[in-house]
Amino acid sequence: MRLLKTYIHPSINIEQGRQFSRPTARAIAFKQQHILLMYTQRYDDFSLPGGGIDSHESIEQGLIRELSEETGAQNIKVCSEFGLYEEYRPWYKDDFDIIHIKSYCYVCEINEQLGQAQLEHYEQQNGMQAKWVNIFEAIAHNERTLANSDKQGLSIIRETFLLKEIAKQFF
Repeated sequence: MRLLKTYIHPSINIEQGRQFSRPTARAIAFKQQHILLMYTQRYDDFSLPGGGIDSHESIEQGLIRELSEETGAQNIKVCSEFGLYEEYRPWYKDDFDIIHIKSYCYVCEINEQLGQAQLEHYEQQNGMQAKWVNIFEAIAHNERTLANSDKQGLSIIRETFLLKEIAKQFF
């Protein structure tokens, strides 16, 4: 899979500190001029649906599971690779200092109508919900959050970059 970008958070030195890797899968699904995204109220941002791949899963299996759980997507078909976004950022628990996240992004086809999402407790607490959004409106929204909000999460840099890359290729 082609590497789209490697991002290193400015507060860390990847040569120092204990780090671990976390493979993740992220879905790109379209409905006419809209893309399926997760809106997170806590951070006031949009992100691609997806998440961590369990140790017994392939990347595609993890992608399908995460997309279904987060959005209620049905009849998921993984169509093509889009790219890999790799990042190193601070970890918040005592066991490690740095997390190395590899986000494998795939274009998918799904039914337009979404079923019932099965969000994890922390996702519910963060106010996450799936939405079909105009990609340019989502990019502008995330850029406003980056510029003006103190409640932004660490993933907004990745997500805004990915949305811009998707817009360049598909819109």
